[in-house]
Amino acid sequence: MFSLLRRGPGRLTPQTAHQQTNDGTAVLLDVRETPEWNAGHAPGALHLPLSRLAAGASLPAAMQGRTVVTICRSGHRSQQAAKLLTQRGVRATDVTGGMAAWARRGLPVTGESGSNGVIA
Repeated sequence: MFSLLRRGPGRLTPQTAHQQTNDGTAVLLDVRETPEWNAGHAPGALHLPLSRLAAGASLPAAMQGRTVVTICRSGHRSQQAAKLLTQRGVRATDVTGGMAAWARRGLPVTGESGSNGVIA
């Protein structure tokens, strides 16, 4: 029972997040810090570190009025980001297990130069 409480409602699996962001149902927002983003991120994701989001930074224009799916390395920061965004009135959820789970599922990861990325 406690594991269900920790997961929280509405969290997405990496596969579901990938599908929803590919079909345009949602926008993927990577909330990791810049060095982590540069090492490897999901293609098509937008970047806004949690530190900036928590400081009040606005969402990129491409996200206005859209469902936002947040992602980080392991799922902790993205869960915080989804909560912050929800408090701002944004439809938001996050990816269970983060980019580490995304990569384990064989989903695409690109690096800064467009080459294959790694999860830092």
